Amino acid sequence: MSCPSCAERIRRALEKVPGVRSVSVSYAERRAEVMTEGAVARQALVAAVTGLGYQAGPLHVAVIGSGAAAMAAARKAVERGAQVTLVERATIGGTCVNVGCVPSKILIRAAQIAQLRRKSPFDEGLPPTPPAIRWERLLAQQRGRVEELRHAKYESVLAENPAIRVLHGEARFRDAGSLIVRLRGGGEHALPFDRCLIATGASPAVPPIPGLRDTPYWTSTEALAAEVLPERLAVIGSSAVAVELAQAFARLGSRVTILARHTLLFREDPAVGEALAAAFREEGIEVREHTQASAVAYRNGEFVLFLPDGRLAADRLLIATGRKPNTESLNLEAAGVACNPQGAIIVDASMRTSVPGIYAAGDCTDQPQFVYVAAAAGTRAAIHMTGGDASLDLTAMPAVVFTDPQVATVGLSEQEARLAGIETESRTLTLDNVPRALVNFDTRGFLKLVIEESSRRLIGVQAVAPEAGELIQAAALAIRCGMTVEDLADQLFPYLTMVEGLKLAAQAFRQDVRHLSCCAG
Repeated sequence: MSCPSCAERIRRALEKVPGVRSVSVSYAERRAEVMTEGAVARQALVAAVTGLGYQAGPLHVAVIGSGAAAMAAARKAVERGAQVTLVERATIGGTCVNVGCVPSKILIRAAQIAQLRRKSPFDEGLPPTPPAIRWERLLAQQRGRVEELRHAKYESVLAENPAIRVLHGEARFRDAGSLIVRLRGGGEHALPFDRCLIATGASPAVPPIPGLRDTPYWTSTEALAAEVLPERLAVIGSSAVAVELAQAFARLGSRVTILARHTLLFREDPAVGEALAAAFREEGIEVREHTQASAVAYRNGEFVLFLPDGRLAADRLLIATGRKPNTESLNLEAAGVACNPQGAIIVDASMRTSVPGIYAAGDCTDQPQFVYVAAAAGTRAAIHMTGGDASLDLTAMPAVVFTDPQVATVGLSEQEARLAGIETESRTLTLDNVPRALVNFDTRGFLKLVIEESSRRLIGVQAVAPEAGELIQAAALAIRCGMTVEDLADQLFPYLTMVEGLKLAAQAFRQDVRHLSCCAG
């Protein structure tokens, strides 16, 4: 643009493109912002500008981070015609593949196999063989798969996409339109952008227990890379990470004690924590609920935790009390990006922050900290920042805790529904009513269905069961589709599957399922 009148000509041309709702063109900034109704092809907008004899360069998107949200956004933005600069200060791939989901689930699976060799419901016919744990080999197998997935799903994707440039360094905002990147090799790089996505993830939060920070405590990161399997492990926390790793280490041979300030998974239906605590205690894991350490010391290679009823000694201490957003070093104040008191970036359903043109997705935001939420949010942010219209609906978001039995939930618990002013009705089905559980000789746990009393619609499901994570998506789809409990009860479910328990729990609203024949319709 050579003069202010050029901006007006471009504005009028863009307004004529079908689907364009409003246009703002700045001569000073050499930039046009277009709001659309639904998806509008970028090529149509570019053609409107080039048809006047002007050049229209690709939208430049800066992405801070390289985890699930960042990668999903980068790929989608490029697919929609943008140029992307991705900034990563540490290892490509973020938390999930490197120090989170992937290594933890490998460890959990190995621990489950160790437990089955040690003890199973079929020991009378298949005598147990206590496993010999070769920790260093398990660790090598875990690391090998992590490296394989990081290369295949992250590093190779970036290397093969010329529209994505990668800067290795730490980014901070200079203002609402540019970043400063402190490069890993030295020096700084100024990075202006048309749009920016913050996808910096989160890190383990450490509680302010006196003496703790002066000790070599573990977070989940250190626990998953430990060179030695500890004989005694103390775990502070009751979150998903706390219970998953506590059980895994116990099954691999550690003597584990969990210290929970409330109950296990206390944000869930109370029956969930009760069932999980019972399963843990049956395996020999010591669960101390409503217990806090007043101080921690480390002496002669041993941790000492000071508790209300005495002291607890351990060889290692795992802190698993939640995760905090990685936002402190971003200089968000310079851009005007708003955060909540916990430091999480506040976003709307389209991942827009308080500043136009700046988006955020994943664990650094005030959305639930799940990798699949992060990836979905990154995709929707990219669509929105490239002129489309996309939002993320979390009303039927499933969640799984990978203990044994697993914990899986979706929708509202009874307590949450009542707090929202919804009158509910519910049924709880113990697993001794589910044929699959009976033939497995493993009836630990339950299925609970919560419905809105007036409409009979399913609004929540809580499950504690072996492989509960494999059945919860069916419940999520039922909630998403607005199914009533009668609709669910009338569906065909394959016999001798755990997911059939959903049908049986739905049937329990109108009859006593104990009196049904097998696979009764």
